Amino acid sequence: MHDNRVDLIIVNWNGRKFLPKCLKGVTQQTYRCFSTTLVDNGSTDGSVSFVAKNYPEVNIIRLENNSGFCFANNIALNAVRAKYVALLNNDAVPHPLWLQHLVKSIESKPEAGMVASKMLYYDNPNIIDRAGDGYTRAGAGLLRGRGENREKFNKQEWVFGACSGAALYRTKMLKDIGFFDERFFLLYEDVDLSFRAQIRGYKCIYVPEAVVYHLTSKTIGYDSSHSVYYGHRNLEWVYIQNMPLCLIWKTLGHHLLYDLGAFFYFLARGRKKVFIKAKWDAIKGLKSALRKRKQIQSNKKVHADYIWNLMDKETYYSRWIRRLK
Repeated sequence: MHDNRVDLIIVNWNGRKFLPKCLKGVTQQTYRCFSTTLVDNGSTDGSVSFVAKNYPEVNIIRLENNSGFCFANNIALNAVRAKYVALLNNDAVPHPLWLQHLVKSIESKPEAGMVASKMLYYDNPNIIDRAGDGYTRAGAGLLRGRGENREKFNKQEWVFGACSGAALYRTKMLKDIGFFDERFFLLYEDVDLSFRAQIRGYKCIYVPEAVVYHLTSKTIGYDSSHSVYYGHRNLEWVYIQNMPLCLIWKTLGHHLLYDLGAFFYFLARGRKKVFIKAKWDAIKGLKSALRKRKQIQSNKKVHADYIWNLMDKETYYSRWIRRLK
């Protein structure tokens, strides 16, 4: 019999320098009914031997190559038997009460299919990295609370979605809506999953008491070629696959304006070629995206007005100012 109520999954790729802090945080959890699985994406930095030697209780799944965040998580998700699944980035350090608050919240709210954490910067814990995920009416992800003082965003509330770097999901929800879209490889995969969940009628509760300290973007780098490519290719697929038809007509102008602003931003940052490639590859994947759209929309259980009210108004100016800081 499986006694754990939570299966905790950590995907790792050459994260040996992060793992001591991450796994120490995991071992210090006050909530004890969980097991931990590390999925290693073909690391070459000694990550696997370190975990095997120092944390023998951690189940290790070894992949030969870096197959991406989505594929690696899905490998572990296929084996999950617990009631809940927790996902944690290898560069995130959970507070000892993190899992306890996540489980308590989801068990008290049957309409919640997922729970979002309060993520603070590890190097500056008085500043919020994100307080759950938002999604704007321009068809772009929104990092709620980024850059704000930790004392803000201090109440539980329903939000669009959860960052998969520190989240809890109902296993039955994941089996209903499907796991991560493996075409995404990384970035926006959690936005896509949150969108599919909301369309299917599963809500997301943000729990500020569930705190994680995040060494943000240390693995792929801020505005790196990888982050620009996968972020802006996958942004289009999320929009195409999930946005209800009647809302496409309301949001398309804003979406194109967002893309235009992003183009000029990355032009100034010397990332023009990778940005254009991202959009071109998004177009090349249009046939597959439309096929997935048909399936997702046919399973819709909520009214488009609900999705509209769930989305944030796009504030282009504040978004670009924040990125330029």
